[in-house]
Amino acid sequence: MAEILVLYYSLHGSVKQLAAHIAHGVESVPGMQARVRTVPKVMSESDGPAKLVPDEGAPYASHKDLEECSGLALGSPTRFGNMSAAMKYFWDSTSGLWLSGTLSGKPASVFTSTASLHGGQETTQISMMLPLLHHGMVIVGLPYTQPELTATRSGGTPYGASHFAGADGKQPVTEEERRLAFAQGARLAGIAGRLSR
Repeated sequence: MAEILVLYYSLHGSVKQLAAHIAHGVESVPGMQARVRTVPKVMSESDGPAKLVPDEGAPYASHKDLEECSGLALGSPTRFGNMSAAMKYFWDSTSGLWLSGTLSGKPASVFTSTASLHGGQETTQISMMLPLLHHGMVIVGLPYTQPELTATRSGGTPYGASHFAGADGKQPVTEEERRLAFAQGARLAGIAGRLSR
C-alpha cells in the first residue's frame, strides 16, 4: 500500500484532531494508508533535553518517513500568522533531502488551527507551503467544489483544512471542518495515487 505521511504539531489537541480526520480521508481511498507522525516541542536549555519518544500519541517523524511517503499532509497551529517553531525546526533539518530531490514531485497539502477566526489561518498555511515548494512538492488545495467552504462559519480555506479552536483551545472540530479535513485527505491520496502510476 502507498502511504501518505500526515505530519503535525499540536499543543492543545486541535491540530491532532484535524490530522485524524485527514488520515481517515486518506484511508478512504483504496490502496492508500496514512502514516501519522508528529514533531517534538522545541525546548530551551533550561527546560532540559527533549524526550526521544513522546509519552503518548503519534511517534516523532524522521527523514525516513519523508523518503518513504507518496504524499504529505502537513499541519501546525498558528504562531503569529506562521507555522510553529517546532515544525519550522523540523523542516530546517531537511536540507539533505532537498539536495537529493527526495520530495520533488510528491503531492502535499497543509492544515492549521487558530485561537481566533482572524488569527492567521491562511498565512500559516502559506508559510507551511514555502519549504514544500522549495523541495519541489506539488501543492494540493481544497477546491470550492467542496460545498462546506462556502457554508462554514468556522474554519476552512481553499489553502487547506483549518479549525477555529477558540481562545482556550477547546472548541470542538465542527462538522464542516471535519468534512473538509476528510475531503482534503481523500483528495491528496487520490492525487498521490494517480501521480505514482
